[in-house]
Parts: sequence; structure tokens; C-alpha cells
Amino acid sequence: MGRKLNGRELVKKALEFDSPERVPRDLWWLPAVEMFQKDELDRLLRDFPMDIYSPDFRPGTSKKQRSSSLRNYNVYGLESPTVGNYIDEWGSIWEVREDGVLGEVKSPVLEDLKDLRALEPPWEFLETTDLSTVDEQCAKSEQFVLSGVTGRPFERMQFIRGTENLYKDLIKHRDEAKRLRDIVHRYQKAHIEKWLKTDVDAIWLMDDWGSQDNLLIPPGIWRDFYRPLYREYCDMIHRANKYVFFHSDGCIEKVLEDVADIGIDALNSQLFTMDLELVAKKLKGRVTLWGEIDRQYLLPFGNPDEIKRSIFELREIIDDGKGGVIAQCEWGKENPAENVTAVYEAWAEPISRIK
Repeated sequence: MGRKLNGRELVKKALEFDSPERVPRDLWWLPAVEMFQKDELDRLLRDFPMDIYSPDFRPGTSKKQRSSSLRNYNVYGLESPTVGNYIDEWGSIWEVREDGVLGEVKSPVLEDLKDLRALEPPWEFLETTDLSTVDEQCAKSEQFVLSGVTGRPFERMQFIRGTENLYKDLIKHRDEAKRLRDIVHRYQKAHIEKWLKTDVDAIWLMDDWGSQDNLLIPPGIWRDFYRPLYREYCDMIHRANKYVFFHSDGCIEKVLEDVADIGIDALNSQLFTMDLELVAKKLKGRVTLWGEIDRQYLLPFGNPDEIKRSIFELREIIDDGKGGVIAQCEWGKENPAENVTAVYEAWAEPISRIK
């Protein structure tokens, strides 16, 4: 009998549709879980060891952060936020109203488009971000190593302008919006390049494209403004022989074909906001579905039996035992630990029993 595959090998087999011996596992948790449910989190990680890992690193600081009396906002989620106001590296002010829950921008750095010419990316933030221990962590780990979050142009433009302002810009001020996009894009490429110099297995991109039942912006604008950027990111990453992992919340049915075409290897999305049969038709065998389970209703309000039934139904549609799936969910504040455990129990069942 051969040795069991380690996490890195399992994930790569899933990404290559090469029939891994079991479905790889990944878990995200909000800072509140580590603050208020630490014992339960530790128990789950002991019972179901995860196969994907993001290394520790030290984010930098920008000039605007160093000159402000506000606390630095860590959009990379490495610290647990507490109630208060924060400043991010670009200079936007965030407000956190509940301990352990990420806040939102209340004072965008670019409230007036007339100030666009003066907007400078926070290059010093990248220069002072310390990734010096990442390669050592990669060498010691048997898990598949995923970078910190990098390219997120749609969200970053919202952080800079404010969401409502940006939506108006995309319709009424297209030239200025494209100039802002290009400034952000240049910075995002530099961020990706910094991670490409490390030994991580994959680069993590993210942008929340969807609402509950549709895209947040028309698909034509999405394809005009953002698809070329994502394609460039994917090409950069693949040239470095790394995989592309992408997270997007919401219903993104209208761009599923684009997801495959631009070269995304693994997609984390809210599958239960979409037609699962359509997702399978568009992506099965082309893109690995990196989670997830319904975290709006089932995880907080359901019970373990309901969660297992839901995952069994999902697996009947997307899981043929040949790979292309990763068991993933996001543990939110005060979600019952038994519900999160049920997710991994259901994914641990052999696919032959599910079918």
C-alpha cells in the first residue's frame, strides 16, 4: 500500500483533475471566531487537518499611515479588528463597529475626482512588506501554500472612491474611471510580482463581483473594465508556473465562461446563490470549485443534517471523483461549531456512497 498524499499533492491533483484519493480541505474563519470560539476552532483543525495554508508575513506601512494618528487597517486580515476607525495604505478611512468583524470604508481617499491627478499608489507599503520568511515556511510545509491576497482592482477602486461613487464613475465618468483603474492596475501587478518571487504554490486574487442575484455592474462594463486586468494577472502567474486562486462573492453566473477563459484555476464563490447545474455546465472539468457552502442561512441557522444533505446534493452535481473540487467554507461569527464540522464530515464521505 502506497503512502498517503500530503496536502500539497492532494490539492495539485484536484487542480489537474487527476483523481485525488480524497477531496482536499480548506477553512476560512473571521477574526471573531479566533477571538470568541478559539477552542472549537482548534478542535476542528485537529480533527480535520487542512490542506491549504497561507504563510505568515509582515505587511508594510505607507506614508499616509505613518503620518496618521489612526490605527493601520490591515485589509489582509492578519489581525483581529476591534471597534474604531482605521486608515488603509492608500489613505481611506475605515470604520469597524463590531469586534472581530471587518469594517467598511466611510471616508474614501478620493472623494472628488478632481483630485485624481494627485493620487499616488502607496509604493512604500509594498517596499516595506516583509516576505522574507515565506520561502522557509513553504519548504517546511506539506500543505499547498497560497499567497496573501493580491490583485483586487474592483474592490480597491471602491475603497479609494467609495462604492456608490465608483458605480457612478463607471457610467458617467468613464475616462476618469479608466485612469483610476490603470493606476490601481499598475500597483496590483507590482503586488503580484512581489509574491511571484516567493515559493508559494498559488497566487490569491479576489474581487466580489456579485450581489444576491446578479452582477454588481453590467457584464459589458465588467468585460470592458476588468476582464483584461484579470487576464493579465493570470498570464503573469502562469508564466511563473504557479496556480491562480480567485475569490468572488455573490451571483456571478453571467461571467462564469469568462472565469474559465481568462485562466483562473480555482474559483471560490457563493455557489448557493447560483444555478448549480449551470455552474457545473460552465466550469466542471475546466476550473476547480474551491468551495463553498451556504453561509447566509445554512451555516448560521441550519443544523448538521441539513448541511450534510445540502453538500451531498452539491456533490452529486459537481463531484465525479476525478478532482476539480476543494471542500471549503467560511466560519462566521457565532456560527455553531457543529455545523462547520458537518461540512467536513459530508465532504469526507466517499463519492461512491454519495452517488
